[in-house]
Amino acid sequence: MYPALAVLEALAADHDDLDVLWVGSEGGMEADLVAQTDVPFETISAAGVHGVGLRALPGNLFRLVRGFFSAQKLLRRFRPEVMFFTGGYVAVPMALAGLRIPSVLYIPDIEPGLALKTLARFADRIAVTAEDSRRYFSKRKDIIVSGYPTRRALRSWDRGQAQEALSLQPDMPTLLVFGGSKGARSINRALFLALPELLAEMQIVHITGALNWPEVEQVRRKLSPAQLERYHPYAYLHEEMGAAFKAADLVLSRAGASSLGELPLFGLPAILVPYPYAWRYQKVNAEYLMRHGAAIMVQDAELPEKIVPLVCDLMRDEQRRARMSAAMRSLSKPEAAASIGRALVEQAGANAI
Repeated sequence: MYPALAVLEALAADHDDLDVLWVGSEGGMEADLVAQTDVPFETISAAGVHGVGLRALPGNLFRLVRGFFSAQKLLRRFRPEVMFFTGGYVAVPMALAGLRIPSVLYIPDIEPGLALKTLARFADRIAVTAEDSRRYFSKRKDIIVSGYPTRRALRSWDRGQAQEALSLQPDMPTLLVFGGSKGARSINRALFLALPELLAEMQIVHITGALNWPEVEQVRRKLSPAQLERYHPYAYLHEEMGAAFKAADLVLSRAGASSLGELPLFGLPAILVPYPYAWRYQKVNAEYLMRHGAAIMVQDAELPEKIVPLVCDLMRDEQRRARMSAAMRSLSKPEAAASIGRALVEQAGANAI
């Protein structure tokens, strides 16, 4: 979602006559975010088939077939010169319907999922976040190591502005905790239990996800006035997410694909907690950052007992955080969106866009 928005932003900066159609899945969460831009938005039917139970499989297959025919109609009407895919169920019927149209596929995680591996067979060019992803496409030569595309708005903050926007004290270390766009219940609950000890030494920006907000309200009622001044929970941050990154000294989060781009952009040392109930993508992402000395990985089940010593030890050790920060920043590719944009222009033809 955000990588695609970042690439469109980079393209729009160089091409005044850019004509774009965003295709999402029916009921998908991207509709609200795309609505904040000027990009036309259409939906088609889509669903997953890998790992789906036998009861749900026939219905999902039907939705994919229906999505394929809807995609054909959209492509006949819009007539794109190039297609850009970043994953998701909706990409499969779109790719099948547009086999004759040049396409670029972006792989956000280090290891591609089954849907992305399938899409890679149809893509004319593949962009990957890191060099480590090449091994999953050993026979492909049309791969560019672009990095993870990030929005310009993330970089628009200086530290003083960020601290002021989030009502943070400038002379106190700041921990940023988040679990992705929907939050992470296990991370939230581990933090709730640890708040009294952590708030004695630092201030915390906590992005909880909307689903856990009622629990946040209960927790806040148990905190003292002094603790409340240091605890800054938000259900979700969009425009101010760059402020949260800029103000933080340390991050505790999941290891989704965005951690490969956003954390390096800000040089943020991280404690990563891979989501345990999906395939191994987050674990592979975390291991990549850990191998480069930029992060520490902790298992989800171990977080409640390890959160206080891990966070406090790192926050007290400024030299170690500085080393992790330098290692994280060395992985940053701030021109990733422009790099993918150039690949799209090349695939469309030099004068197409």
